[in-house]
Amino acid sequence: MHIEDRAVRAPLDLFHRTYHSLLRSTGEIQIQALIEPFASCEPSLHHGARAEQPDLSALTYTSLRLPACVDRVRLVLLGQSHEVFARQGYGAVTDWQPVSAPGRRRKMFFDGKETLAVLVASPSDLDDIVPMLVSFQLEWNKIHALLSGLRAEQLSALDDAGLAQALGLAGEDVARLRTIWGGATAERLGMIAWHKKRFAVRMLGGSLIDYERAVLRWWINIEESLPGLNLRERPLYFVSSNTHSLINLLSGFALRNSDELLGYIRRDEHAGLLAEHRKIVDEQVPSSLENFLYYVQKKYQSDPDSAPYFARRAKAEASLGIHRIPSRFYVDVDAQVIELGWLDPAMLDPRIRVAGAEKLRNSDALLLNIDYPLGLSAYQILKLVARSVSEVRGVYVIGKAATLNGKIGDVLIPDAVYDEHTANHYSFVPAFSAADVEPYLAHGSVLDNQKALTSRGTFLQNEAFLDALYRDFFTDLEMEAGPYLNAIYEQSVAVRYPEGQTISLLRPPFDIGFLHYASDTPYSKGMNLGARNLSYFGMDPTYATSLAIARRILQQEVGRL
Repeated sequence: MHIEDRAVRAPLDLFHRTYHSLLRSTGEIQIQALIEPFASCEPSLHHGARAEQPDLSALTYTSLRLPACVDRVRLVLLGQSHEVFARQGYGAVTDWQPVSAPGRRRKMFFDGKETLAVLVASPSDLDDIVPMLVSFQLEWNKIHALLSGLRAEQLSALDDAGLAQALGLAGEDVARLRTIWGGATAERLGMIAWHKKRFAVRMLGGSLIDYERAVLRWWINIEESLPGLNLRERPLYFVSSNTHSLINLLSGFALRNSDELLGYIRRDEHAGLLAEHRKIVDEQVPSSLENFLYYVQKKYQSDPDSAPYFARRAKAEASLGIHRIPSRFYVDVDAQVIELGWLDPAMLDPRIRVAGAEKLRNSDALLLNIDYPLGLSAYQILKLVARSVSEVRGVYVIGKAATLNGKIGDVLIPDAVYDEHTANHYSFVPAFSAADVEPYLAHGSVLDNQKALTSRGTFLQNEAFLDALYRDFFTDLEMEAGPYLNAIYEQSVAVRYPEGQTISLLRPPFDIGFLHYASDTPYSKGMNLGARNLSYFGMDPTYATSLAIARRILQQEVGRL
């Protein structure tokens, strides 16, 4: 098959093997050693790796996924838990300054000097972090070479036109740089001009047991947070999605408090939101009023005056059997446990009030919703959850994906998955078809009967590889389906998942459904949902897929009862 062509995969596999073999060392690894194998990959996210001019698309992508303190970082420590760091002599890293990145959810701590501690949940985190550090350093040092000859006063005096000329960029690229770096642009450019970036990485721990222990501690935290629920004795629906959409649909709190939410956007003069609200009410746009209110609620959370509103929401959720469990020091995956028997059918989002919903009062089932993990940690999580409960009734996954045949905002429904980690080809009967999602999607298309590829990492793709995928009719690139299917396989047979096999899950042990919404197109050079101006464009596919899953679970449970 084209996607298994060794000539196509060779440079990607070489880069992947190189940093994984180097990270076996107990000492520091210099990122500079990875520049050449990285550039030889010609990654689709870093087209200009070998160019003298900066690649603003690559710099945008990495800047949004690394914390701002990365400018001062020299050493990046990678470990599975705070105990691993302590064993290696780094003390209580959780007492360091917590830092975050807008485009990537990951627990990170900065010592205030030059060291960044990063908690990793699986080898997939390495496939994400290491290439990003390589890409960021490469672009930093390009800019350093172009600006290092300027004095501080010359640098501070540069306007957009002068900076564009100095860097050999178009004016709109410089404007984009100021957008992502904001008020820190001048300071960051000064640091770049002053010194070259020389990242070093050190792996602490890294055994399979270290990763499994971190996931186990994550699950123990959930069990200990909910001692009265008897998690181990109740049937469970497993959902991997996000931390807002399902709860909003099942509680209906935002819809019952729409006056306060609309008052917030009127009071704070959110002109764009007010205009959008008028268009929805006047039916000038096909957008959903419910989705709009959920988006406003999310914006409202940043308002200091919103504390009483969210305190009321917490009480309302508790009365409906909705429990939030934040992650602690291990896997950075928040969880929610929802008791289906406590839900009030009258309070549900009207779009999920299925026939017979009143029977849910007799349900003992739970819905476990987790903030979607990255890559291989999905296997560890689902496997542990399945081992810890009496019965899994369904596994449903919402995730972001890159699309080769659609556009941003489309929803992709695969019935076949190739897992790069194991070279397994999976086929299955999906729980969803286009008809389950289309009624709720206003701005995109729903493409079912798709073939998905579970990628090892976003940088581990190039044009030759993408072309090979498309020739094999793979159109959906994501990072979790393969690991989830490996865990599902182990719930179907009495052996560990194989490698390099074609596997048909025609009689799965429970309901299976994957819904991916397109947030990237690989050849768009940096265009993704985060780069768009449309206020709640990303809410449309998120809620369309969440509605399909919520309806499916309620229908399945009503049928069981």
